[in-house]
Amino acid sequence: MKTLKEVKVGQTVTVKKIHGEGPVKRRIMDMGITKGVEIFVRKVAPLGDPIEINVRDYELSLRKIDAQMIEVE
Repeated sequence: MKTLKEVKVGQTVTVKKIHGEGPVKRRIMDMGITKGVEIFVRKVAPLGDPIEINVRDYELSLRKIDAQMIEVE
C-alpha cells in the first residue's frame, strides 16, 4: 500500500482509498479529496509537514498525518 505521504514532489497520483473515520476522514473529503481524483504533489516542507498539493485546480496544504491516510496508486 502506497500513501500520499510517500509520493515524491512533482508526481501525480490517483486516490485509491481514504482510510480512517469520523471527523478526520470528513475533513479530507471536504477538501475535495475523494476516490478516483488526481493529486499533484507540488512541494514538501523540509521536515515533511505540510505537504502542498493540487487537487481539482485548488492548491492545498495537507498535514503529514492526514496524507498517511490517503492510499494512492
